[in-house]
Amino acid sequence: MPPVEAYGNLPDVEDMALSHSGDHIAILATLHGRRQVAILDSELKHVRSIGIDEMKFRGFRFVGDEALLITRSQTVNVMGFTADKYEISQELFFPIENEAAASVVFGNTSRMMNAVFGNYGVRESADGWVGYFGAIEYERRGNGGYQFNHGRPYLYSYNFATGEQERVAHAPPEGLRRNWLVDGTGQIAAEFDLSTFSGNWTITNSAGQKLAEGQDREGDAGLIGLGADGGSLIYSEQDQETGYKQWFEVPLAGGEPQPFLPDVAIDRLYWNRDNGQLVGYLADEEGAEPVMFDAELQRRAQMVRRAFPDKNPTIMEWTPDFLDVIVHTQGTADSGTWFLVDVANRSASPLGYDRPSIAPHQVGPVSTLEYTAQDGLDMDAVVTLPPGREATNLPVVVLPHGGPHAHDEEGFDWWAQAFASRGYAVIQPNFRGSTGRGEDFERAGYGEWGRKMQSDISDAFAALAQRGTVDPARACIVGASYGGYAALAGVTLQQGLYRCAVSVAGIGDIGLMYRTESRESGRNRLFSRSLREELGDSSGWNDISPRKFAAQADAPILLIHGRDDTVVNFEQSAKMADALKDQGKPYKLVELEGEDHWLSLAATRQQMLQEAVAFVEEHNPAD
Repeated sequence: MPPVEAYGNLPDVEDMALSHSGDHIAILATLHGRRQVAILDSELKHVRSIGIDEMKFRGFRFVGDEALLITRSQTVNVMGFTADKYEISQELFFPIENEAAASVVFGNTSRMMNAVFGNYGVRESADGWVGYFGAIEYERRGNGGYQFNHGRPYLYSYNFATGEQERVAHAPPEGLRRNWLVDGTGQIAAEFDLSTFSGNWTITNSAGQKLAEGQDREGDAGLIGLGADGGSLIYSEQDQETGYKQWFEVPLAGGEPQPFLPDVAIDRLYWNRDNGQLVGYLADEEGAEPVMFDAELQRRAQMVRRAFPDKNPTIMEWTPDFLDVIVHTQGTADSGTWFLVDVANRSASPLGYDRPSIAPHQVGPVSTLEYTAQDGLDMDAVVTLPPGREATNLPVVVLPHGGPHAHDEEGFDWWAQAFASRGYAVIQPNFRGSTGRGEDFERAGYGEWGRKMQSDISDAFAALAQRGTVDPARACIVGASYGGYAALAGVTLQQGLYRCAVSVAGIGDIGLMYRTESRESGRNRLFSRSLREELGDSSGWNDISPRKFAAQADAPILLIHGRDDTVVNFEQSAKMADALKDQGKPYKLVELEGEDHWLSLAATRQQMLQEAVAFVEEHNPAD
């Protein structure tokens, strides 16, 4: 049995990227104990290494075949903003063929914040490759220095070869949220403005012609991207009568908007990164294959997917012609494998492994459980079982996902597999409010925090127990973010179900969450209205807040929270701990120093997992 550290470690291979021509590959990996990005040529020979250590890596992409652009984030205190801390993004530019130090986009000028606020694409021009980013300008002071003025981004171009930056479009006036679409030539194709007060929105083209307009009282309208031929754009809006999101396509030259894929639930869109145009999509349904708008790309994409039967493949990166593709597989008997697919030669070569210390036979089998909620709504849950152990009368860890607008699906989940390796069955319910089953199912969660969303979770556990797979008397509930809220609710709002609860960055007080998020949004009316609709009538928030029911806690509680969490404030866990202490209830609070909401740091991620597993083993032993 691998040690817990084998699951809590960041994967040995975390990510990969392909250059424009396919002649270079970037691999984010831990090699010889050092976390780094290795750049290889087409023969997989080493070209350059970039050490990133404890960087909060958020992604990378090639700039043509000349350089690599790495996105990182940092938790900072920003003067003039509405929150105490912000997670800001930076773009680091590394040439491929030499060991030159990184250039930081907007990092060499005192008149701009050393950060980016939105990436609007990388385009090739006569002057080389140019990136388009949201940027915040400082205001000049009387003494010749600069000071913060406002946090509404301008659109800037950044020439990677020269470091020159140029303002392309103005920031919006106060009270407006603005986004842009940049076409394949680097020109602004469309501009989207949304009033944060009224919800009125407009889309205009490069000539200032209005292409579409409407009102979205929850602020969910927005640009999706350029259409397949580059002559149209796709946008979303919310139907004000039904509340459902709709996608439309409208010509950039003007015309009547038409519904875009109205009968298709979309799991993923595929884009041409060089020009920003849509090339295809993946439907959100079991067994779906990519649909490409170009017939030849469609043939190649189907070849790639079908080359990995029963391996749960995901197409991660591709060249514009879809002849070189990177595929990631994971699931039963596979802790994560990366492949380079040569479509023309019909070959697939393994490039790396997420967790080579976890052998195929040590990966717990993963399946989907179909069940019915108390009110008759059809549900599903992902079940991970201990490897090599009879699936009868097992102790169980109930592991609801965060979001709550997300969903779990079959695959290698490092947290679930860690518990399974210790002898536990793990069930991950896709309760109402989850994505993946259509908008009706997602909106069925509105007003149901701590109510039907909570009973959906325990209904999944009961269904698994009815099958004889698990022992209903030996259960703990564990989760992060919304899943952390569900864990707290499972032993306060619910009774007699669980031997313990582990909440990682969980919410204990709904009213406090609303006040914090409203303040940090700058009292944005649209955001506040949307949050209130999801949470239900504020008069009932105390009734669904675990902190208010600390006296009813019927099992020990472990609270784990990152001090630099900018999504769920650390205050949530601190106040929950205080409430439990006041009521004389058993609890433990673990602070993760320097950690954010996403467990980005290897050391504190390990700390979280070790604490969580030890707590469950103490209060709900597997043997």
